[in-house]
Amino acid sequence: MSLLEFEEVHQSYGDEEVLRGISFEMDRQDVEVVIGPSGSGKSTMLRCVNRLTDIDSGDILLDGDSIYDRNVNDLRRQVGMVFQDFNLFAHLTALENVTLGLRRVRGMDKEAAAADAMDHLDRVGLADQADSYPAELSGGQKQRVGIARALAMDPELMLFDEPTSALDPELIGEVVEVMRDLASEGMTMLVVTHEMGFARSTATTLSFLDRGRVVERGPPEQLFESPENDRTAEFLSRLTEVHGGNR
Repeated sequence: MSLLEFEEVHQSYGDEEVLRGISFEMDRQDVEVVIGPSGSGKSTMLRCVNRLTDIDSGDILLDGDSIYDRNVNDLRRQVGMVFQDFNLFAHLTALENVTLGLRRVRGMDKEAAAADAMDHLDRVGLADQADSYPAELSGGQKQRVGIARALAMDPELMLFDEPTSALDPELIGEVVEVMRDLASEGMTMLVVTHEMGFARSTATTLSFLDRGRVVERGPPEQLFESPENDRTAEFLSRLTEVHGGNR
């Protein structure tokens, strides 16, 4: 059974149809990288998975069951999300940002939550920044705190919405490295990104979205080396020129 399945998903904002019949499946330990131009529906697709955005028709299945048959809080424990703008609480330390969900969602006591949060900060290389506030952290460090916070819920699936787009170029590598480590550990990941090096080296599947549709989907080497769709070839050529493919 697939871990995640989109079944003819349609979604609109007012009169604007954003997703136009999205269908695909992901197995456990897959790393699906989604690329596409601005406004193609990439972020909306991610937000639909954990019900930050509702769909108009179709269905999204997790472990074979509709996400709409689940308690939304339970769903968000199973599906962690990392946002492009970090979404950390400015008045809380790195440790407290990670601890918060452990106490409120998982019901852990203060000491157990702090110990678990430290383990996750250490996992992303930030144990030494546990007492730092977001304003004292670099963009890359903030994003790694966001990853630790999502991982602390022990999710089955991790969603990454352009996790490096708000970072200075020299900080992107540290976040990409954490994501590669997660993939090597078997974490199932659905990633919207422009990092072509990550897509080439780590993705099991690459999907190209345009105007709310999956134009082409397959192994990264297929799309990079011999895309079947002219629009895919054009987009990848431009994206590689701008963002490069070596990271």
